Amino acid sequence: MPEPLYEDEAVGPGRAGRLPAAGGPGIPVPERGAWLRRGISRDGGPLIEDREVVWLQAGPYFADSRGFAGVTSFDGRQVHFHHLTGEPGEDAGTFRREGTDLIEWGTNTDGSTFLEVWTPLPVNDVEAHGDVDTGSWSAPGYHVVRVGRHLVHVDSRTGTYWQL
Repeated sequence: MPEPLYEDEAVGPGRAGRLPAAGGPGIPVPERGAWLRRGISRDGGPLIEDREVVWLQAGPYFADSRGFAGVTSFDGRQVHFHHLTGEPGEDAGTFRREGTDLIEWGTNTDGSTFLEVWTPLPVNDVEAHGDVDTGSWSAPGYHVVRVGRHLVHVDSRTGTYWQL
């Protein structure tokens, strides 16, 4: 029987788990999805989670409840997150699947490394049929992404996650 991905399957705020391995070829992120961050490792440290972080993807548009939103692109190896609203900048990560989870790893601009585990959130009962309310809306100073019953609003001050 394969070893579990984490030492403690209930990784949550203030809890640590075993790290999945980084490596392998990168994949593009799915065109549509809602993910809850299950944990982050910094510079090879333990996988921990100390707050709720939600990432939504609707076509090329994304919103992250940490306070940034914009568009994604894939260069054949890494996914680039181009921040258009909220926290300025751009970040990039390499993704791979591990079961239903997405594993993201990369190097920050200061040279530090990270590894994040993203677990899919249930969208709704009709997801299997492709009938999911999904969209992205923006105006000067804010950006909203909705995937099923999940919505993230980002403005110049913060990001907020709601479950409808």
